[in-house]
Amino acid sequence: MTGIKDVGFLGFDVFGTVVDWRTSIARQSALYLQRLALQIDPLDFANEWRSLYQPSMQRVRSGERPFVTLDVLNRENLEALLIQHGIEAGRLQEMDIAAWSAAWEKLDPWPDSVEGLTRLKRRFAIGPISNGHIAGMMNLARYGGLPWDVITGAGLARAYKPQPEVYLRSAEAVGLPAHRVAMVAAHNDDLVAASACGFHTVFIRRPTEYGPEQTTDLQPTQDWDVVVDSLSELASLLDC
Repeated sequence: MTGIKDVGFLGFDVFGTVVDWRTSIARQSALYLQRLALQIDPLDFANEWRSLYQPSMQRVRSGERPFVTLDVLNRENLEALLIQHGIEAGRLQEMDIAAWSAAWEKLDPWPDSVEGLTRLKRRFAIGPISNGHIAGMMNLARYGGLPWDVITGAGLARAYKPQPEVYLRSAEAVGLPAHRVAMVAAHNDDLVAASACGFHTVFIRRPTEYGPEQTTDLQPTQDWDVVVDSLSELASLLDC
């Protein structure tokens, strides 16, 4: 705990850790699904869209394609998912596809997120170390009232987690060595990668990120520096 209190920057995973992407995407997708007469539960659709997230980034990580920002991948994944469901190109106007794809920039924070971040900001510099692009993180922060000091992560490093350059270039951008940065995430694999780069680690449980039947990341898989159930609890532990 002492090491955590001495860090200069708390870097946050965002999707699933700070914001509830699943119910937010479902809510915004419902109208379009109804318009297309697609008989699919919006929550299931949100999960399907999210399931394309890692494979699309892996093509960039592997060098199969050059780096593109997450908004490009999200749109490509949406179009691919619609084709899977038998929706041909042209069924929706360009403005509708663009607006639907931008749903990832209008995600509701978890109930504890804004209050917890606001308290943590009193003592620490805070910001995302996310796979989201900078404009998307800015728009998401404005939508949800997330009080970041700075935006780092994939858009800055032009790489995707868990590649080490995302963590190391984020630390470099805020002017700190790795040991003075802590990664806060609800995903054990994110913390594994951050720890390998010399970061401190905070695991936050988000047991319903993928819905009530979630089976992954319910508990820490390693002895992380701090384990909490909310950002408000983290703020209390860090005397904020």
